[in-house]
Amino acid sequence: MRRTFRITSGKLIIGSAVFLTLFCNFRFFKNTTDSYPLVGNNIPFLCSLALVLACLTVAALSLICTRHTIKPVLIGLLAVSSIAAYFMDTYNIFIDRDMARNIMATDVNETLDLISLRLIVYFVFLGLLPSVLIYKTSIVRGTLVTELLQKTGRTVVSLMMIVCLLLIFSRFYTSFFRSNRELRFYANPIAWVAATAALIPITAFAHTGEITPVGTDAVKATDATGRRLIILVVGEAVRADRLSLNGYSRETTPLLEKEDIVSFTNLYSCGTSTVISVPCMFSSFGRKDFTRRKGDTTENLLDILARAGVHILWRDNNSSSKGVALRVPYEDFRHPDKNPACDDRGCHDEGMLSGLQEYIKNQKEGDILIILHQLGNHGPAYYKRYPHAFEIFTPVCRTNQVEECTVEEIGNAYDNCILYMDYFLSNVIGLLKRNAPEFETAMIYISDHGESLGENGIYLHGLPYAIAPDEQKHVASLMWFSDNFKINKADLRQKSSDALSHDYLFHTVLGLMRITTAAYNRDLDIVNKDRQFSLMTKW
Repeated sequence: MRRTFRITSGKLIIGSAVFLTLFCNFRFFKNTTDSYPLVGNNIPFLCSLALVLACLTVAALSLICTRHTIKPVLIGLLAVSSIAAYFMDTYNIFIDRDMARNIMATDVNETLDLISLRLIVYFVFLGLLPSVLIYKTSIVRGTLVTELLQKTGRTVVSLMMIVCLLLIFSRFYTSFFRSNRELRFYANPIAWVAATAALIPITAFAHTGEITPVGTDAVKATDATGRRLIILVVGEAVRADRLSLNGYSRETTPLLEKEDIVSFTNLYSCGTSTVISVPCMFSSFGRKDFTRRKGDTTENLLDILARAGVHILWRDNNSSSKGVALRVPYEDFRHPDKNPACDDRGCHDEGMLSGLQEYIKNQKEGDILIILHQLGNHGPAYYKRYPHAFEIFTPVCRTNQVEECTVEEIGNAYDNCILYMDYFLSNVIGLLKRNAPEFETAMIYISDHGESLGENGIYLHGLPYAIAPDEQKHVASLMWFSDNFKINKADLRQKSSDALSHDYLFHTVLGLMRITTAAYNRDLDIVNKDRQFSLMTKW
C-alpha cells in the first residue's frame, strides 16, 4: 500500500496524544466541569488539565514507543481507547483495576450484548480511521542517537510542563487530587493502561497451582440427624429496593409474598462486580481482607463442604463461577443443547431446574447443596433476561444503549427481570417442597451486587466500592425453609433488618449444613448468630 504521509515519530506521538485528549475524554471533562464549572478562574485550570493529560500521554508514549513499535502501539492504543471512550461516555463508568478484571472475565455472550451501532461509530471514527492514517504514514527516521536524544528531550519537556502547570494551578490541583480522586479513572488512555498494567502481574502470578487448604478439620456434627437439601441461588445485579417484598411500590415479587419468606433488607455486597463478589462471598476472608489472588489460591466454602461429605453441584447460566466451582461438579446452562428454556432472547434461568429432581434422587445418602448461578438482571440488555410472557411493565428499553431510553423504560425492563426472578425462585421453592418428606429443605437467595439504573447519570455497576452508590451495593437477599427444618424462624425474622453483608454467607451455610470446623465463626452465621448452643448439640 502506498504511503501518503511523511512525519517524524515525535510529531506523530504528539498528534496522537492531542487527538486522544480532545476526542476520547468527553466523560473526563464532563465530570470535571461538574465539579469545576466553566466560569472565571476555573477556565484556565481546565485548559491546564487538558494540557497535563496530553503531556502525560506524550511522556508515556515517548518512553514505550521505538522506531519498530510506534505504529502497533499507537494503533492498539487508539482502538482500545475508542471502545473505552464509548463505555465511559455511555454508562458513566470508569476503568480501574477491578473494572479491567471484569473486562477480561467477560465472555462472548456478554460481549455480544454490549455491541451497538454507537459503539461501532466510536470505534470507526476514534479508532479505525486514525489507525488507518497512522498505518499509511511514512515515518521519517533519524539516526539511533538522534532519535534517542529526541525521545529524552520530548519526555523531559513534557514532564517539566506538567510540573509547571501543577505549581501554577496548585490551589486547584490540591482540591482536584484530594476531593475528586475518582476523576483520574476517567482519563483516557492513562486510566485503562494503568489499570491493565497493575492487573498483569496479579494475573500472571496469582495461581501457581498450589491451593491453600481451609477447614481441613471439617466434619458433619456427630449427632446431626436427618438429611438436608439446600439450594443456594446466586442472583445477578438485583437491588434490594426493587422487591415489593421489601416495600417497593410495584408488585415485582407476588409469588414470593405468598411464601414464608425471610427477606434481609439491609444486606450489602462484597463488591460491585461479579468477578469480585462471587469469589468473595464464598471465601472465608470477608470483604476487607479479600483479594482475587487470595480467592484464586485458597480453598472456599465448597471445598470445605465437599470435604465434610456434602454433595455439591454448581449450575451456571451466567458467565462462570469465577473460579469458585473449579473443584466441584459444574454444569453450564448457557446454551440450548443443555438449557431447555431458550428462546429468541437467549437461555433463561428456569432451564437450570431441568433434571434437578433426578440428580437429587440419585444422591442416596448425605446432605446436598445445589448452587444456581443466575443470569438474572444482567445489563444493559435487561429485556433479554426474561421470556416474553413476563413483559408486564411497559414500555421497556429494547436496546443495550440504555442512554437512549427513558428512566421509565429502563426501570420497566429491569422490574420485568425481577418478576421473572420471582417466578424462578417460586419454582425452586416448589421443588424443595416436593422433597421435604425426605429432606429438611431450604433456599438461600443472595444477589452478587446491585445496579445503577441512571441515577445521577450512572448505569450498570463496577464502580470502586468506596465511591459506589448504594444502588450498586445494597442487594436483595432472602431465605425460605421447609416446615420440618429445625430453625427458629421467629428469631430469624427479628434479624432481617440487621446490618449484614456477603461476609455472613460462608458461615451461615456451614451452620445450616451442620459442619464443625475451626473456620466457622458463629458471630457471622445469620441463622445461628447469638444462639446459645454449639454445633455439637442436637439440631
